[in-house]
Amino acid sequence: MIDLHLHLDGSIDPEDMPRLAELSGAALPSTRQEELRSLLSVEPDCRNLGEYLEKFQLPLRVLQTGESLEYAVYRLLERLSGQGLCHGEIRFAPQLHLEKGMSQEQAVSAAAAGLLRGIRDFGLSAGLILCCMRGEGNRAENMETVAVAERFLGRGVCALDLAGNEAAYPTYRFADVFRRAGERGIPVVIHAGEAAGAESVRTALELGAVRIGHGIHAASDAELMEILRDRGIFLELCYSSNLQTRAVGLPEEYPLERFLDRGVRATVNTDNVTVSGTSLKREYLLLQERFGLSGEALKGLAINAAEAAFVTEGQRAALKERIDREFPLWLSSGEPKGK
Repeated sequence: MIDLHLHLDGSIDPEDMPRLAELSGAALPSTRQEELRSLLSVEPDCRNLGEYLEKFQLPLRVLQTGESLEYAVYRLLERLSGQGLCHGEIRFAPQLHLEKGMSQEQAVSAAAAGLLRGIRDFGLSAGLILCCMRGEGNRAENMETVAVAERFLGRGVCALDLAGNEAAYPTYRFADVFRRAGERGIPVVIHAGEAAGAESVRTALELGAVRIGHGIHAASDAELMEILRDRGIFLELCYSSNLQTRAVGLPEEYPLERFLDRGVRATVNTDNVTVSGTSLKREYLLLQERFGLSGEALKGLAINAAEAAFVTEGQRAALKERIDREFPLWLSSGEPKGK
């Protein structure tokens, strides 16, 4: 009932594309829903991360105005509410939405407007996580993202992230960016241990991360697993996405059971609803099917998500109470299974 790792540009529904294109003044290669879905979603035989990332090109093209960003966030919250979620944290990189003249501050202001309107209209809680980007020569843009995150913290924004090509641009290169975030009191969650190994997770912890995006390769380091457990660090696991990008070779190699056995606090997330062709309920059901998890074990993962959420303590208590009361009914309604 809580999705903590959810990318806006990877979760655009095909039926919203014509309206987003209109709001961005962009042309679409097709208006047919089937063709749009094939352009936005990976095939079952997706071969690597490169193929997966190709699916973000079209969504970014139609998210280049304030109006399109506000609409996209609002519509995503509407869908999440309709799927029975009670809290969602939506992440995006404001520096990727400036092609038509917006500033990062304007992009975040627009996304926050859609978020706050969606919270009001659909009755769930939500926050924005702003992504700094791994890359060459974009330190100024990343520092601007930190500054904007500080200005909007508590007004829609709840945390700062680092996303992008982890293997090509190691986490340690961005130490100054996240040192600045720590000085400003901005909560930090970092993508790590997905395309790179356990050392990336260690560096993310050194930079102040309280949650790790993915983190699956931490399972190869017993000492690191103890650190994660002892510090109460949460992992944002994204099962389908990790298989599609080949971060994990085979479903049976997925390290969920190792994390649970070692007391590491795992959560279940979608990563990219549309690109991966999934939903939060589907992710829970896939994990239940693959690992034979009991209903109580699955509910424990949902409770972990409530514990990890960037919310007030009052909101956290309410989320946990709702999960305890409603999770079995939510899960038992069922959804198609897959890998």
